[in-house]
Amino acid sequence: MKMTKMTALLLAAAMALTACGSTAAVSSEAAASATAAPEVTASPEEAAAAPTAAETAVTYPLTVTDQLGREVTIETEPKTLASGYYISTSLLIALGLQDELVGVEAKADKRTIYSLSAPELQSLPSIGTAKEFDLEGCAALTPDLVIVPAKLKDSIPQMEELGLTVLAVKPEDQDKLYGAIDLLAQATNTVARGEALKSAIEDNLLSLHEAIGDVEAPTVYMAGNSSVLQTAGPAMYQNYMIENAGGLNAAASVEDTYWAEVSYEQVLDWDPDYIILASDADYDVDSVLNDAALADCTAVREGHVYQLPHAIEAVDSPVPGSFLGSVYLGSVLHPEQVSEQFYHDCADAFYATYYGFTPASYE
Repeated sequence: MKMTKMTALLLAAAMALTACGSTAAVSSEAAASATAAPEVTASPEEAAAAPTAAETAVTYPLTVTDQLGREVTIETEPKTLASGYYISTSLLIALGLQDELVGVEAKADKRTIYSLSAPELQSLPSIGTAKEFDLEGCAALTPDLVIVPAKLKDSIPQMEELGLTVLAVKPEDQDKLYGAIDLLAQATNTVARGEALKSAIEDNLLSLHEAIGDVEAPTVYMAGNSSVLQTAGPAMYQNYMIENAGGLNAAASVEDTYWAEVSYEQVLDWDPDYIILASDADYDVDSVLNDAALADCTAVREGHVYQLPHAIEAVDSPVPGSFLGSVYLGSVLHPEQVSEQFYHDCADAFYATYYGFTPASYE
């Protein structure tokens, strides 16, 4: 299902009035009576308040500062785009730019969110990965603008030598995700859509915070993709998700900026109330519950082991829909304040508005 840019903006302006944007809809009582997310509509007043493309139109040549601090001049409005990073590709879809993409990152054919929202992307040429970027292949596509992860900073001069205009993104926390939205929306003349996207995220997080209130925060151990003995410290995006959901990171003392390796003894010493597995974990909840080395951990003893949603995308990475990881986690940590139905309603409204589909699964 495709929507016009204006229809999407009107839908986004109205999201705060749906069950997803209403604190009342978060209660368990509302969950018992709710059967589906209400239809999203906008009043004339809201439609008038929504920024229009004309009001936010960008003038070219345009100079922007990317997330490596590089000043980049874009001579004309980009009509063709290449994205070497799944986070920027997902963001470009949310900005309504899937039809402008001519090349995407490797393994795009494995990403469920692409098959649901823009299946044509899965047959586009691959421009590689952050580890093995295809410079010549990307240049051969002659895109007007290339978006890459900041990890490729050493390859950017070579890209520029091949005549490519390149922006680097590094959305490693919520503020930098908003920064990436602003950067790409401005670069592609979709500022109104970008502002609506940010507002939708912020409104849903505000509803979550209001619902949770000042209830006691349980401790949460966020387990990594490869092993339960990997965890996320305060420097990682997952820490922000835990805090949004009204929890405390059991690994708050960890100083690593990536997944930290820990021991069973350390996990038992932290004794978290909950263990949450990463979306892309290659092990499952049962393996943790049946791990004899964790039998004395409060989370295991009380059956408080869960995996973040992964049916659509990994919501513990800084994609536009990552706020849904916080909403889901809030429903796990505080089920009396945040209902499962609230999470479903948020997912329905967000994906329908920005990706053109309604989830068939919320796991």
